[in-house]
Amino acid sequence: MIEARHLRVLRAVAATGSFSAAARELGCTQPAVSQQMKALENSAGTPLLVRTGREMRLTQAGEALVRHAAGILAGLTAAEEEVAAIAGLRAGRVRLVSFPSGSSTLVPTALAALRAAHPGTRVSLVEAEPPRSVEMLREGDCDIALAFRYGVNATEWDDLVVRPLLVDRLVGLVPEGHRLAAEESVAIAELADESWIAGCPRCRRQLVDVCEGSGFTPRIDFATDDYPAVIGLVGAGLGVAVLPELAMESVRPKGARTVAVEPAVEREIVALTLPDLAQVPAVAATLDELTRAAAR
Repeated sequence: MIEARHLRVLRAVAATGSFSAAARELGCTQPAVSQQMKALENSAGTPLLVRTGREMRLTQAGEALVRHAAGILAGLTAAEEEVAAIAGLRAGRVRLVSFPSGSSTLVPTALAALRAAHPGTRVSLVEAEPPRSVEMLREGDCDIALAFRYGVNATEWDDLVVRPLLVDRLVGLVPEGHRLAAEESVAIAELADESWIAGCPRCRRQLVDVCEGSGFTPRIDFATDDYPAVIGLVGAGLGVAVLPELAMESVRPKGARTVAVEPAVEREIVALTLPDLAQVPAVAATLDELTRAAAR
């Protein structure tokens, strides 16, 4: 196998015409140059230099190798510089996928801080709800997935690096004129006869489970993944809903009131990545900024 250090020696010998002059240029000894040239010829399987007295000239194979060496060494230098830039967070790319309420709350704060600290790191963002976002991570379509889950499944993400961010409690949302709008806390069973507005499929399943645990099945008249749409429907008096507190941070609930619901329903917000990706500096820095954003 031809090594880059041997190519550098060959170029120096070709440029200077002797081992001793090449040694002076490279800052090493003449025997070291001779030894590396022998190693290069052994790797190539053919002589590269013809020694005639004090002079040296390249064989045809030597000329070919010198001709290619310039491009090889230039490419290697460029690769080394690019890798060093990525490792030093002067460059790099992170593909992030997030659910909508995370995109509107945690992600902007985290990415603004990341850009300020490491302006050379580029982050792209697409939206997807779990479990699709987690599938995208496993399929190699993203580097970090911002996800959530209700309850704890010990094996659900056991192949991934899990960075816990926060615990997000669900709150009730009722129209301003609702009979329970002035209450600080209501039992979810008190909403058994209401028309319900449900969110994403995973949240919808959780809503049904909680309601059935309280003795009733919710009548879901509207379903939408768009949280502002949920709030708008509630504000128009078309039903009630439960939404994550995180979703309420970036939307003003016009015409609606929030109330705490019992029993308490919580979801765990996490950032997920693959074990190997967790070692990539840009990915690690993004995870750190998401953690800081969640702590604010």
